[in-house]
Amino acid sequence: MRTAPAGLASAYVTTVRLNPSDNVVSFDTEALVVGVHPGPDGLRAAPGAEGLDEALGGRLAATLGAMGVKGTPGEIAKVPTFGALTAPLLVAVGLGDAPEGDYDAEVLRRAAGTATRALAGTGRVALALPAAGAEQAAALALGGLLGAYSFTRYRTGAEQTAPVGEITVLSRAEGAEAAVDRAATVAASVSLVRDLVNTPPSDLWPARFAEIAEQTGAEAGLSVEVLDEKALKEGGYGGIVAVGQGSVNPPRLVRLAYSHPEAAKTVAFVGKGITFDSGGLSLKPTASMDWMKSDMGGAGAVFGALVAIARLGLKVNAVGYLCLAENMPSGTAQRPSDVFTSYAGKTVEVLDTDAEGRLVLIDGIARAGEDSPDLIVDVATLTGAQIVALGWRTAGVMAGDDELREEVVRIAGEQGESAWGMPLPEELRKGLDSPVADIANLHPERFGGMLTAAIFLREFVPEGVRWAHIDMAGPAFNKGEPHGYTPKGGTGAITRTLVGLAEQYAR
Repeated sequence: MRTAPAGLASAYVTTVRLNPSDNVVSFDTEALVVGVHPGPDGLRAAPGAEGLDEALGGRLAATLGAMGVKGTPGEIAKVPTFGALTAPLLVAVGLGDAPEGDYDAEVLRRAAGTATRALAGTGRVALALPAAGAEQAAALALGGLLGAYSFTRYRTGAEQTAPVGEITVLSRAEGAEAAVDRAATVAASVSLVRDLVNTPPSDLWPARFAEIAEQTGAEAGLSVEVLDEKALKEGGYGGIVAVGQGSVNPPRLVRLAYSHPEAAKTVAFVGKGITFDSGGLSLKPTASMDWMKSDMGGAGAVFGALVAIARLGLKVNAVGYLCLAENMPSGTAQRPSDVFTSYAGKTVEVLDTDAEGRLVLIDGIARAGEDSPDLIVDVATLTGAQIVALGWRTAGVMAGDDELREEVVRIAGEQGESAWGMPLPEELRKGLDSPVADIANLHPERFGGMLTAAIFLREFVPEGVRWAHIDMAGPAFNKGEPHGYTPKGGTGAITRTLVGLAEQYAR
């Protein structure tokens, strides 16, 4: 029996609290973070930094200017206070040209994240950034927590760097305490997803993912059901079985459920959970394979969202399906030209075993229909075509109707996650016709691959149920340098969007 380390969480945990103090000069902290803007006469301090310039002898703007600080978003400078403030270190973060009093939540999230990421190893950090309203206070808390994230599980001794230990948001805004508490709950779920995505496949195979879902889900108040390979085969989950049959680590389907006695709506989320994707017999090149531990990011987002929904106690019924398999080549692996019968009863011809994510999703989507949901949203690192079309940071959103597509895009934007609506051209459907089965899993043309994948999934959506598909192949894993509150590696993308959707349906 294979075992993995019991905990997924990093060794260090950052906490957040709210403090109504407006005396930043004497606030007891190790690092004080303030915002600065560019201006026609030089830098100007953002709200929250009142009294600092006087305490520093009127030299703040001149000092920062001499350091080359322009006040642009993402810019950061550290200045020792030499006893002029209680905090020994002052950290200035650029906020750009935002009009005073009108601060976009995402600008504040990124500023707070930039600061906490740059202050790794600092015990206590106070955010004296603009927080006149509860939404702004929540943005600072969320961005600060996500920026402080660090995955240290596999680092030893001196190589470990502790993130910020405690973050204090300085705000007197009405409702800020509840807003900060919500931000902390959501940040914990996003960090959980990041941990899962960052975990190597040697320690996160389908059964292990299912164990984590059982344990963490139960602790959050979710009911959890796990179908093993025998139950999947007997239950007719042909897609999940076919994808997982080539691996020594058999597949799983995990159903997570949360209910509220006052709920009037039910949402169902379905996540692609390929714990490692080699491409199967349609083997990927090495350069496309080395980050495929992230191919379970959709299932991770669904899992994290369900945990957050339960902990927030939203007045909605929510169901999540984690479609878990490892796509490997072997003598038992599915072959190009194989045909299987999906859970929906439709037969599928497999033309490319590297187009496997859609094969596990269709079983989850069809099964989700039995929960009589008002909405089904599937989330997946589905196609390289998404990255070609929209880049590494913007997810593609497709849906059964235009109104729902734009609704998902809007909510993603409100949560600070970049998404763009994409069409489902009907002329692409014919390319999925198969001479031997009801449908083929791949379009013969390489162009429009993100769209044809969504059109394939649409064929398995239960009749009469609203459905949206989110392709986040790029946003789920940051292969570049850290930025804002986004670390290198797993990002936890779309977790916040799913929570936002559940909150809307709860209302």
